[in-house]
Amino acid sequence: MTRPFVLLVVAKAPVPGLAKTRLCPPATPPQAAEIAAAALLDTLDAVCAVPGALPVVAMTGDLGAAARAAEIAVALRRVTAIPQRGWDFGARLANAHADAAAVHSGRPILQIGMDTPQVTPASLGSAAAPILHGGRDSVLGPAVDGGWWALGLAEPRHAQVLAGVPMSRDDTGIRTLRALVACGLRPGGATRLSDVDTMADARTVAATCPDGRFARAVAAVGGRAAA
Repeated sequence: MTRPFVLLVVAKAPVPGLAKTRLCPPATPPQAAEIAAAALLDTLDAVCAVPGALPVVAMTGDLGAAARAAEIAVALRRVTAIPQRGWDFGARLANAHADAAAVHSGRPILQIGMDTPQVTPASLGSAAAPILHGGRDSVLGPAVDGGWWALGLAEPRHAQVLAGVPMSRDDTGIRTLRALVACGLRPGGATRLSDVDTMADARTVAATCPDGRFARAVAAVGGRAAA
């Protein structure tokens, strides 16, 4: 039997003009928001299909103004939705872990974002395995851009180290790893993935998951990705 664990998704409402602005151009703001919405929806489908997972989504932003708002609202009925809180992204991540742990006390947490819509139930299960069955106290999934796409913690209280890590930088991954080690953890590794920041990223990721909403939303954007 699979050990129950929290699968935490940290997400932002895909509001045109506020979501995935680095995709513009060639995407328009509404197209960029559609891509973000599709990424979130595909991610939620994968998360909700992981055996043993207790899905929690930490949301920020105005969902009523978002692309695919009605579809996202229906998808969120399958999860426990909690608001994000904190003064910057690192603090919001740390608080999301604490709030998810308050909902499901005593459970390990695997946290991801909404920028890796290529994840599958199998890949998410593999990412969580080191803290569920492998004897690890933590796991970090590196991203191609130098950040990270997944963080697993056997003891969610250790997520407080994230509040002191600068986020959205090309050294965020190594800084996070060092912070985990500094508090006494021995992180295992997960598969390295590309997340979606630019249109070039979006097209690369879409090619790996051609049958989902995300790939269709990316294909709707004309022009070529920037080099």
